[in-house]
Amino acid sequence: MTTPFSQNYELSLLLLEQVENSSSSGEFWEKALPVVRQILKVESLVVLQSVPPEWRRKGQAGEVPKEIPAELAAEALDRLAPARSGSWIALPLDQKKVLLLNGSIDDDKCKGLQGTLTLIHQLVEQRQQRTRRILRLEKLLEITHAWGQSECMQSLLEAMANAATELLDADRASIFLWDKANKMLVGRPALGIKADGELRIPDDRGIVGHVVQTREPRRVGGGMDDSQIDRKIDQETGYTTRTLICVPLIGPQGQCMGAFEVLNKNEGLFTDEDEQGLIELAAHAAVTLENTQQWEELLSKHQLLVEEAAEGLQLIGESAAIGAVRSTIRRIADTDLAILVLGENGTGKEIVARSIHYLSRRRDQPFIAVNCAALTESLLESELFGHEKGAFTDAHETRAGKFELATGGTLFLDEIGDMSLSGQAKLLRVLEDKTIVRVGGSQTIHTEVRILAATNQNLAKMVREKRFREDLFFRLNVVSLELPPLRERGDDVLLLSDHFLETFCRNMGRSKPQFSPSAKNKLLEHPWPGNIRELRNLMERLAYLTTGDRIEADDLAFINAGAGGDALHFDFNASLADATRDFQQKYIKQTIDNAGGNMSKAAKRLNLHRSNLYRKLKQLEMGIGEEDDEGEGS
Repeated sequence: MTTPFSQNYELSLLLLEQVENSSSSGEFWEKALPVVRQILKVESLVVLQSVPPEWRRKGQAGEVPKEIPAELAAEALDRLAPARSGSWIALPLDQKKVLLLNGSIDDDKCKGLQGTLTLIHQLVEQRQQRTRRILRLEKLLEITHAWGQSECMQSLLEAMANAATELLDADRASIFLWDKANKMLVGRPALGIKADGELRIPDDRGIVGHVVQTREPRRVGGGMDDSQIDRKIDQETGYTTRTLICVPLIGPQGQCMGAFEVLNKNEGLFTDEDEQGLIELAAHAAVTLENTQQWEELLSKHQLLVEEAAEGLQLIGESAAIGAVRSTIRRIADTDLAILVLGENGTGKEIVARSIHYLSRRRDQPFIAVNCAALTESLLESELFGHEKGAFTDAHETRAGKFELATGGTLFLDEIGDMSLSGQAKLLRVLEDKTIVRVGGSQTIHTEVRILAATNQNLAKMVREKRFREDLFFRLNVVSLELPPLRERGDDVLLLSDHFLETFCRNMGRSKPQFSPSAKNKLLEHPWPGNIRELRNLMERLAYLTTGDRIEADDLAFINAGAGGDALHFDFNASLADATRDFQQKYIKQTIDNAGGNMSKAAKRLNLHRSNLYRKLKQLEMGIGEEDDEGEGS
């Protein structure tokens, strides 16, 4: 006679044999369930795992119907106790797995069977954990050795991501490096984003942003907290994130370097074991990244892909002058010729310099801009050529200069006409020798950069006046590009206005208003002493301050825009008192004109009492009396 005890004993021995012969939990259940069915003589069995909002079959035996009593399985898991419904019995194995059995078994056999299967299941899980732990450690040793041999940052990051997906049995992984200076997280590899697999997001956005800010791991999925998953990225890539685990990348000195993110576990949800494994992997990854010191280059090269940067540097306009500039840029960009860009302030000299850089073969290397007007005599050498630690009072550490930082790329020297003669001599020596020596140092450092320079001054005249070195002038002026002032570009003013206004309105999430004919005329009549910079600032103000769908001429009044050629044009040889008087006369006259001659309105706009305005007019000898006060009584 077979007793429940002897039956459970026999079942335990057979199941233990299957444990030894199985390499995974799924394989065990596929082998074990037919044995259980044969001993218990039941119609069918199936092991289910709860992966909200669905149930996944881990193994089955017998003819299991397509429609199974999932509610019964849920009840057993909720109670962590057997549950019955008709011929079906549900036995919980742990908090996520349940055995559904279709057959006739009494309560005593159920209890014995549940106890046996629970113990065997725990044994299987423990064995699998140990196996995974050993494999993970072996894999860590293998990949750590491989990482140490890698000299290419891209291949290193790809190897790290592949290792994470393999160890955690997941679909995708990305390493996000933290560009703190620009408050951005740079993710690589991020398949499906762009050609080189780079993704950039603000460092306070989504789960990755939370992890780097708090330095705490996060697991999301299965319907829990998945509202924090950044679905905008899913929309951009066409990829659906179901489950996610993310841990911080902590460097050897305790600094947070970024985050390690793994997406979509192939089976179930990410576990505590997965989290611990990714933390260990991230620790090795952080050390490797720190030791190579290449990750800093990844963050500093570009804020955007080169193609996007080049596209964003458009020279907008259809005038003949700007067309000639574009044509010259195309011809000279991919050479190493020194270029001198000439033009008034605000005409776009740096945009031209960046366009030349991004159209050249140096596009993947740094573009470094230096404002020579901001360099005092004492700072010039240190800024351009660098300094050694202790070279002067505030030199607390060694610092590379702009020439070193621009190695392989382009160095843009803006406002070159403001550099002192002694500074010009030092610059000329570097351009001729192609070597620098840091302040306080003795080692000669080779430099290989392309020089672009710009100025709003007449360098040829300065050379004649001995204020600019002739030899440096010829060294910089192999090719010159002269940018026309905006007032000479005709209808380009309207094209630029539309471009800037559309850009600012798009950033605000509003539709672009249209310019009325009178507003267009006013834009065309204005002399634009500040050139494109002035126009851009005006369009930004209009985007924020206007609310309608049409911009009228009066909306442009606040920019000191007069219909005449003398707006904001002053004699810079005049004394300060004369220049101040000239400005007040023009400003008050324009305000009165904008108020339609109504002195009360003009006084209000000037924040003056009407009587004080008349007093000011008399003081400035402007010849406008009370008899000219049109419409005052209307």
